[in-house]
Amino acid sequence: MKLQQLRYVWEVSRNNLNVSATAQSLFTSQPGISKQIRLLEGELGIEIFARSGKHLTRVTPAGQAVIELAGQVLHTVENIKQVAQEHSNEARGELTIATTHTQARYALPPVIQAFGERYPGIALHMHQSDPRQIAQLVVDGKADFAICTEALALFNDLVVLPLYQWNRSVLVPEQHPLATLAPGELTLEALADLPLITYTRGFTGRSQLDSAFRKMGLSPNVVLTAADADVIKTYVRLGMGIGIVAHMAAPSQEEGLVAIDASHLFDSSLTSVGIRRGTFLRRYMLDFLERLAPHLTRERVEAAMAAGIGHEAAVFADVSLPVR
Repeated sequence: MKLQQLRYVWEVSRNNLNVSATAQSLFTSQPGISKQIRLLEGELGIEIFARSGKHLTRVTPAGQAVIELAGQVLHTVENIKQVAQEHSNEARGELTIATTHTQARYALPPVIQAFGERYPGIALHMHQSDPRQIAQLVVDGKADFAICTEALALFNDLVVLPLYQWNRSVLVPEQHPLATLAPGELTLEALADLPLITYTRGFTGRSQLDSAFRKMGLSPNVVLTAADADVIKTYVRLGMGIGIVAHMAAPSQEEGLVAIDASHLFDSSLTSVGIRRGTFLRRYMLDFLERLAPHLTRERVEAAMAAGIGHEAAVFADVSLPVR
């Protein structure tokens, strides 16, 4: 049994059984991958993948168990490499962050700027996608941290640590009647009667927004959705509707728009960071987490990682989360 063979079966399973796509991603040949998988199956005396002709059709029950263990082995190998790098050259390495547009655009810039100045030898990579894909990137070992509001709790392979709470602002053009409301006067009933522009389902706390209207027996008139707060702002400026965005994405003075605090209308949302269970965290990774949220001290993070638990654990029982 070779490590390369385990990597092939793991990657094939992650590429929807597409051997050609796997070969391209690993910069090798399709026949070479197929041959190594066959050799591994022969050695183990089982089929990892069922086939129809030359095509893989599904993962067998035995194959699923092998793939899960292969993932653990590959993760352990990566941890060994990280331990070696930590002791041989702690000023060099990589940090890959998977996150949403809202986090990348509004929450992360000062953290990343300060981190880059402190660790010029660390290469930073950022992937932007929807929350489920973000979480999967970390589960698959293609990113170190997943930072988002939705979906992380759905992945059992992640330790989920709380970052901060946030709420929403309503955006209207400067001449809109709502722009003159006093703080706290805005109602859900008033919003439900207007065309709304907000986040796509599955992004940036959209579930809390829908829940607030549902609890009041209201059906909001959502005319346009987007994953990007800047896109939402663009269409509000065009007069297509009223925007509802994360408060951090709605500066109090932005040309052409008025931001109205809507925190009295909606439950707060929680942004968290997901880390694959069993990951060896290098010093600069721990430092990044503490820069991201001061309560994520090395002691708390290491305790949570050792226990394999998340933000509901006693590790964070005494933490008062910041609000953005």
